[in-house]
Amino acid sequence: MPVHQNQADQDKAVAHKDDLARAHAAGSIATLTGRPLQANTGIPLDLNWVKDVRANTSAVERRAQTQVARRTVKKEWQAAWLLRAITCIDLTTLSGDDTDERVRRLCAKARQPIQQELVRQLKIEELDVKVAAVCVYHLFVETAVRALEGSGIPVAAVSTGFPAGLSPLAERVAEIRRSVEAGAQEIDVVITRAHVFGGAWQALYDEISVFKQACGPAHIKVILASGDLLTLRNVARASVVAMMAGADFIKTSTGKEPTNATLPVGLVMVRAIREYAQQTGMAVGFKAAGGIRTAKQSLDWLAMMKEELGLPWMQAPLFRLGASGLLGDIERQLEHHATGRYSADYRHPIA
Repeated sequence: MPVHQNQADQDKAVAHKDDLARAHAAGSIATLTGRPLQANTGIPLDLNWVKDVRANTSAVERRAQTQVARRTVKKEWQAAWLLRAITCIDLTTLSGDDTDERVRRLCAKARQPIQQELVRQLKIEELDVKVAAVCVYHLFVETAVRALEGSGIPVAAVSTGFPAGLSPLAERVAEIRRSVEAGAQEIDVVITRAHVFGGAWQALYDEISVFKQACGPAHIKVILASGDLLTLRNVARASVVAMMAGADFIKTSTGKEPTNATLPVGLVMVRAIREYAQQTGMAVGFKAAGGIRTAKQSLDWLAMMKEELGLPWMQAPLFRLGASGLLGDIERQLEHHATGRYSADYRHPIA
């Protein structure tokens, strides 16, 4: 790598550290173009803002295509980005045949996402790499909390009648409260899609506000189920309303829709996050979930976050990848970096 490129990278790293120091001093959680941002507490619903939201589908799709066509990071830089991707994974099991034992195995993998032999080969023992969270159904929250005790890894619970979100409101709110009482520190909620189709923005805002109140100290991730919303404009408008209602994260998908996380949808959502931060001074996180299975895809998402929002959104407090099979492929790529050989999938079990 040219010396001047190394120096440029070092200068950027120093500038980022300075930004973080200023943000910490100001009690904020991130910076955007040098401006400290606070955690999102929500704002009153602004219908004019919502109605003015636009999404140029062809332009968004072209921009997303350039993202994947561009040359990606290589060699040791790629390994470093893949390690960062691991720290942003919400390691997930949301199958109809889930059991307590499967959840315990998943939690063991969350504690040690990379095999010890590979950790030694990569010489990263001091990094103590762990995933961002473990995501399960409410039924398994207590099992996961016990299995992760002392690790510092939070448990996330899908809630509110996941994945359809069509159970009575009182039941959905009660489910959130039960998960929080059981020890969940993050709650992934689903919205009523009909509110979006009907333009019932006040109803959507009120629904998410009730969910946020029920979450109490737990972080709320609002799943938009983008594959069900049909248009990018609907996705953009739902994103804005969710943030106004106090979402800590906005999330692409349940993973159960015919189409889940795509880069065009992600681009619309992260640009909504950027506009919201510019208008309100508050930071909202982003979670891509559903269909993310390869290491290359994780690099594409990280690159988008870096280019659109900056370095703070390449870290777990503001960026998550909801996945189950992704970790295995990242391990394979890291092993190739360390040894020059690709290993079989079965050598990198998840659960």
